[in-house]
Amino acid sequence: MIWPGMGDPAKRKKTLKFLALTATIGISVGVVSIFVQQWFHMDDPLRVCINNVEMNYKITATLELYVDKEKIMIPSNIGNNENCRHSLYTLSNDGIIHAEWKEKYPFEIGHFLWAWTTFHENGFPIRDMDQEKSKIYVNGQESKDFVHASLVDGYHYRAEFFTKTYDKSTEHDFAPPK
Repeated sequence: MIWPGMGDPAKRKKTLKFLALTATIGISVGVVSIFVQQWFHMDDPLRVCINNVEMNYKITATLELYVDKEKIMIPSNIGNNENCRHSLYTLSNDGIIHAEWKEKYPFEIGHFLWAWTTFHENGFPIRDMDQEKSKIYVNGQESKDFVHASLVDGYHYRAEFFTKTYDKSTEHDFAPPK
């Protein structure tokens, strides 16, 4: 089969030049876009490494996480790797979240879940959760802000998520009493 524009040698040369030019422009735009995005996010506490930054704002909070009524262990080293520590991180799997930045920053529980999804090999599948059924409790009180609940030093958070495929009917035994 002869592809359009490839049969005639003169047209073939024009077509290949056009494809090469298009590829060059596409790759250039992609590379420039990456550098521009990095430049804009250079001082974003959710994206940059804080290894060599003096931290003046530090908070810790605890998080209990349940998915489909089963307790999920929050892994250690979320937001940490050998080369980079992000502003939201865990050191162990005890549910303690650490947040640090140069000055006060409005960290949210959703930021931590995003960092878990982004910076850990076993990310939290937040997109698989039914947000209508899921709830976040702050110090025992349900938060109307859900994942936008602010992280406050010393507070305890309990997140109850339900997957989109969760079948609530499995919770009840419909057999007659014995």
